[in-house]
Amino acid sequence: MLPADTAVGVPCRPSPRGWSVADSPLGTSARVQQSGVVPEQQRVLTGGDVSVWDVDAVLLLVEDDAGDALLVEEMLTDSELAAPLTWCKTLAEARRFLLGCSTPVCVLLDLHLPDVNGLDAVRQLVGSAPDAAVIVLTGLDESSTGLSAVAQGAQDYLVKGRIDPEVLGRAVRYALQRKHAERSAAAMRTSRLIAQENARLERALLPIPLLLDDSFQVAARYEAGRAHGLLSGDFYDVVQTADGAVHAVIGDVSGHGAAEAALGVCLRVAWRTAVLTGVTQLEKIGLLEGILVAERSDPHVFATLTSLVFPPGRDKVLVARAGHPGLLVRRGSEVSWVEPDAGMALGLLPGAGRWTITELDLYPDSDLVLFTDGLFEGRTGPRSRLGEDGLLAMAGKYGALEPGAFVDALVAEATESASPYGGLADDVAVLHLGWKAGT
Repeated sequence: MLPADTAVGVPCRPSPRGWSVADSPLGTSARVQQSGVVPEQQRVLTGGDVSVWDVDAVLLLVEDDAGDALLVEEMLTDSELAAPLTWCKTLAEARRFLLGCSTPVCVLLDLHLPDVNGLDAVRQLVGSAPDAAVIVLTGLDESSTGLSAVAQGAQDYLVKGRIDPEVLGRAVRYALQRKHAERSAAAMRTSRLIAQENARLERALLPIPLLLDDSFQVAARYEAGRAHGLLSGDFYDVVQTADGAVHAVIGDVSGHGAAEAALGVCLRVAWRTAVLTGVTQLEKIGLLEGILVAERSDPHVFATLTSLVFPPGRDKVLVARAGHPGLLVRRGSEVSWVEPDAGMALGLLPGAGRWTITELDLYPDSDLVLFTDGLFEGRTGPRSRLGEDGLLAMAGKYGALEPGAFVDALVAEATESASPYGGLADDVAVLHLGWKAGT
């Protein structure tokens, strides 16, 4: 039995390590630390250096037998394991202590306590304090119980009659390391699962051209500028309606965060819905501006876009621009830059924008290439960027390539030319559109 004035749930008696002190199984009188309050860490200093056995954790002994508690305390003293020790007689006291403890804890747990017995003690402790490292203390004839305790979540077990200071100190340090490794592995698994789920979600939000037949050809490339993201504020889509006309859009929401990526998806889905419900080309632009103003997270966010309609006659294309860069026209192996009439970007002055439609002749061997400004704004020197002229010159080198190869070549060279100066800092979307010959 303990002396009547012995406190439980408190740091044990003083030792050569300079721990915080209170009443101990020896009855040594000292300042009492309240149960559930973690004493301030005190390290062993020898010649100005921290002991190699020092651990950044609190030790909690859960043991109702005063004699066993004294033995454990003495062995911890001899092990030179410099960490505060707190003693609780019941599991309930230990759980209260752990509830208020924010410091890493290693619990030395006896399986025969007044309020719980056997493996239930391990299950309850692990359930209430999953971040605590647990070492089970068993009797000489309970080795199998110790193994079962490890299976229930304990990090190790020690047989009371076979413990010495070195074994105990090593077990504590290893248990803390194992628990830290378990937590790190669990956090990594959780992060990986979240990343995989986010990737699946973002991939599902990327556009799939909606074409009724194979008479129209689309080649696209999409590169998000934000780290570990598949989506960005750039967006594009292609839809063919029942009359055979092909509608296309490419746009760029200002900014590079997740909110801008979500807004880009919102605008793309709204545009597709408007196409399928028969909204006219210019009405769609006004509709998208209203949605942008309603959904943007900041009043300074704006968006640029280019909208195209390829009538089924295949001899022209209708272009409407809202602050977006020009486009490339491919005819045979020749590439030219075209600047159709442009109106104001969406959201700059809501309601004040005026947009017009430019009609371009479309020859049988002509294709159009749309892109966002990230393709040509990369640095190619300390004070220079690729720019529109540089992009046109680059495109001219690949005029004989097929659509997919042409798009890949543009993105690859733009990326390579910018790589010595930090790479492409902006999102990139490229859209190659045209009727297939002979269809």
